[in-house]
Amino acid sequence: IPSMPISPSSMINQYKFEDEPELKDLFITVDDPESHITAIETFITYRVVTKTSRGEFDSCEYEVRRRYQDFLWLKSKLEEAHPTLIIPPLPEKFVMKGMVERFSDEFIETRRKALHKFLNRIADHPTLTFNEDFKIFLTAQAWELSSHKKQGPGLLSRMGQTVRAVASSVRGGVKNRPEMFTEMNDYMETFSHKINVLDKIAHRIYKEEREYFNEMKEYGPIHTLWSASEEDIADSLKGVASCIDKCCKATEKRMAGLSENLLPIIHEYVLYSEILMQWDSCPLAENLVCPVSHVNQARGTHFRQELLSSLCGREPVVAVQKPGLELCW
Repeated sequence: IPSMPISPSSMINQYKFEDEPELKDLFITVDDPESHITAIETFITYRVVTKTSRGEFDSCEYEVRRRYQDFLWLKSKLEEAHPTLIIPPLPEKFVMKGMVERFSDEFIETRRKALHKFLNRIADHPTLTFNEDFKIFLTAQAWELSSHKKQGPGLLSRMGQTVRAVASSVRGGVKNRPEMFTEMNDYMETFSHKINVLDKIAHRIYKEEREYFNEMKEYGPIHTLWSASEEDIADSLKGVASCIDKCCKATEKRMAGLSENLLPIIHEYVLYSEILMQWDSCPLAENLVCPVSHVNQARGTHFRQELLSSLCGREPVVAVQKPGLELCW
């Protein structure tokens, strides 16, 4: 059973998770991006294919097209309906000057992978997967989804708003902030700062690698042409050109590894740290636990389990804490 090492200085205990169910009943794929140009805007839609054996679905397979704004709508509905859960992050909108990079193949593929991961994390979550708006997102055609968006908030959304309102009113009467949240906040601030620095360094390394790669791509052909006009050193120049070509291939492979296996993962940590920092500033989180009784301490344990379950989409089981280990999700 995989374990989750946790900082001993925080109030969060270490957890390990039960094995996932052997039979998965909801499979989602995000693929086939298409560009759409209208008189007002240009945007990308993605095909969302859903295959399921759940009884609450009318069919076993659905195929719809969704744009980024639809994913934002789904995330907001989940946040409204489940204010005590941590909703998986979406990739940023990446609005840049001139909007030139927004529709590049590399950007579209990076976003597609992130949207695919977003939907599958919701599908694997024990609570979010049964959300009604999530089902509508997966099954409704474009006009049906547009009509649903215009409807007022449902019961769960109204309950979520009520919970936030009650938490805000209660916070005004709490004089001393629970020590548990103070320690969690300190730890998350440190983690957030370090992961943001690491994210910036990783992107700077990738940028420098790309610049180095582009320069080498020019130098290789130059040495090959040079060898044709210099018979005495032709072999040496060809050797240099061959060496540059090998360096180009190695650098390109290293860049692919960075862009696929490192940069998105580190940036996802950044997005999750932002969510947790927002949670810490939310009055709802603070009023879930009050360290004045054993009952409230038990509620605090339940809150921590919910937090970790939200991050990983599994039901946590309390394990023995191991000193000297740091937070690792």
